[in-house]
Amino acid sequence: MSSLATYRAMVLERPGERLQVQELPLRPPSPGEVRIRILACAVCRTDLHVVDGELPKPKLPIVPGHEIIGVVDAVAPPGSPQSSTSTFPTWQVGQRVGVPWLGWTCGQCDYCKRGQENLCDQAQFTGYTRDGGYAEYVYADPRYIFAVDESYAPAEAAPLMCAGLIGYRSYRMAGDGRRLGIYGFGAAAHLLVQLARYEGREVFAFTRPGDHTAQEFARQLGATWAGDSDQPPPVPLDAAIIFAPVGALVPLALRAVRKGGVVVCGGIHMSDIPSFPYRWLWEERVLRSVANLTRRDGEEFLRLAPQVPIRTQTRTYPLEAANDALDDLRHGRLHGAAVLIP
Repeated sequence: MSSLATYRAMVLERPGERLQVQELPLRPPSPGEVRIRILACAVCRTDLHVVDGELPKPKLPIVPGHEIIGVVDAVAPPGSPQSSTSTFPTWQVGQRVGVPWLGWTCGQCDYCKRGQENLCDQAQFTGYTRDGGYAEYVYADPRYIFAVDESYAPAEAAPLMCAGLIGYRSYRMAGDGRRLGIYGFGAAAHLLVQLARYEGREVFAFTRPGDHTAQEFARQLGATWAGDSDQPPPVPLDAAIIFAPVGALVPLALRAVRKGGVVVCGGIHMSDIPSFPYRWLWEERVLRSVANLTRRDGEEFLRLAPQVPIRTQTRTYPLEAANDALDDLRHGRLHGAAVLIP
């Protein structure tokens, strides 16, 4: 930490600009907060969408980042909601925790009451509408953080908090078919292929055309087949998940799945989907999106990950090199996940 009263953070002042190193005030946690000293924060494609201005109405200035691993550094004072209300879990100073994308929900709307808190209209999101993890510290609602298995080093655990969690929700939405296609073999895909193989499924990995390095990476992780995204798979698929933010992949994926198959769009942003003949959707094929995550998703996945065990492939960067990490992700120079270390 740079001083007793401040901490370093990489801050986005305006979309489309590069992040700037700033000193932010290190304050005690407010009621309903815990303060977390960050050990690692992975870099997600959603961060690119925030930085590049592709997501509307971010909090500005904003500290990006929502795949955070850290230790509880301070808790709200006595008499605050965390200490006096049973709905606020009690975290102890020194506990290792993970902070995900979903940072707060209202708990009162129809979506929240139906168990669909991921769709809450008032939801707040880490690194988008509340400051995130490209920093030395972060403040979080104690109800929306998770315990993280100590078998993972901080940099190894960080990608689990979004690539893992959102990927897991997408995976469950795809159903339990044996043959699963994954379009876009990046941070989420390299985790899901391990889970799918653990559960006895066949994985067919689709990469940008000509990316033989990514295809070989997929095969090393257990993919049955790996090839270009503009080519059909060797057999019809039961389901496909699209992680690449490329709308043109949707018609291709629909043509790749069997009758009654499912195509899941797992990203928060995608380029426009081109028109396609209704017959490609017909015969009870299903096209759906995934939005955010629920706390139940997080609890399930983080229990399952060490059982597989899911191993992450990472490249670490110092905090001040956040712009370099974003550039490497933007230009497809990563296999696995970039992780910032304060």
